[in-house]
Amino acid sequence: MDALNAKEQQEFQKLVEQKQMKDFMRLYSNLVERCFMDCVNDFTSSKLTNKEQSCIMKCSEKFLKHSERVGQRFQEQNAAMGQGLGR
Repeated sequence: MDALNAKEQQEFQKLVEQKQMKDFMRLYSNLVERCFMDCVNDFTSSKLTNKEQSCIMKCSEKFLKHSERVGQRFQEQNAAMGQGLGR
């Protein structure tokens, strides 16, 4: 990144931030869709039942823990690949 001038660095940073926001929104959208489909099945009331609320909490916790773990594994793999290339 040192090879880029200040304007190019700003543009690059802006692109990175946009990608991160897009990735976050995709993750959030997938979380909402998956947990809604798995947990909500009573449409006779405008409020969630206790069972649905509990299901959504467990679903979202699992989904986020899974996403975090996948991200950690991805970083570990990148680090391992980087070390292999550095030899």
